[in-house]
Amino acid sequence: MQAINVSDKLQKEIDGQRKDIRSESYSMSIGELVSLYENKEIEIHPEFQRFFRWSDFQKTSLIESILLGIPIPPIFVSQRDSGEWDVVDGLQRLSTIYQFLGKLRNDKNEVIPPLVLQRTKYLPSLENKKWEDKYDKNNSFTKTQQLSIKRAKLDITILQKESTANTKYELFQRLNTGSSMCTPQEIRSCILVSINLEMYRWMKSLSDNEDFKACINLGEKLEEEQYDMEVVSRFLILRKLDVENIAISDVAGFITDRIQEMASNQSFDYEEEKRAFETVFKVLNQTTKEDTFRKYDPITGKFSRGFLLAPFEVIATGIGYHYQKYEQVLNNEGANQLDIKGKLKTLWENEEYKKAYGRGKDAKTRIPRLIPLGRQLFNL
Repeated sequence: MQAINVSDKLQKEIDGQRKDIRSESYSMSIGELVSLYENKEIEIHPEFQRFFRWSDFQKTSLIESILLGIPIPPIFVSQRDSGEWDVVDGLQRLSTIYQFLGKLRNDKNEVIPPLVLQRTKYLPSLENKKWEDKYDKNNSFTKTQQLSIKRAKLDITILQKESTANTKYELFQRLNTGSSMCTPQEIRSCILVSINLEMYRWMKSLSDNEDFKACINLGEKLEEEQYDMEVVSRFLILRKLDVENIAISDVAGFITDRIQEMASNQSFDYEEEKRAFETVFKVLNQTTKEDTFRKYDPITGKFSRGFLLAPFEVIATGIGYHYQKYEQVLNNEGANQLDIKGKLKTLWENEEYKKAYGRGKDAKTRIPRLIPLGRQLFNL
């Protein structure tokens, strides 16, 4: 009897979730997909191109596959209420095709230079070929080759507008998690662009704040992978987190879920969050600068290594929780009246912090334990 009940419960869950998904699939020619792009009926989001890191050889390989008739994975799109499509999965494939045909535009609506192909194993004569080279006709695709590309068909799966809003973002995560294209934060950024472009641009402006950049001092590679946006995301989520009533089983998933909630929150207070963010990093850049989130050695009395996430979660959110008090000090007395360096040293010598921080320590248990410590230590 128990097994039947469990089975019935599972089936109800399956049936309930399936109702949230409405999709259909069919083939479309590349020529039709180009027309949709030119008529703004399919949106690949120019902002996504900052995550678009295929090499020219990878792009060439896609064009080669189309010419040779090698099956291409399906493109997933989501239908808006107005009928236009948002690309959920297939950004790199469509962007490559549009770039090769000289149609791809950036977020300033400028045409990106057309793709120049490279030599491949099976089609070595692709080297330096273009869709159309006005200076060298012999370097252009022939009419026959162009028609072959335009008439080639790709499978399109359409998530219809009747599907629930979260289905699109869940699908995007499942299709792209583990992909070489995206880090977890890049996936979040893509989701943000889809849900709330205003919030994405606002968060990007926070990540460009000079005080913030000076304090976290990330390398070029980490910035390319959107790690600065990861740090901004954690600040916004953890600053006012209710640690008494939270259970975190997977930190990456938790951050992603909370970002989606923020992006869908119509009453999100952009102005207050910006004030808190700017106050925190103005204080830190005027006091401890790039040492703020580095490891402190009580024996040598020196800070070393690069940016560390664990102290950031304690220090930045601790000050951020009390940002109005710090804002008042900044306006009246100046940051030099704040003994931030002394508080940092106290943190690194704190037994609770030492137990929760370090190699092998799990972030999902670290966060609920250390956020209250930061709020206590950095209270004025």
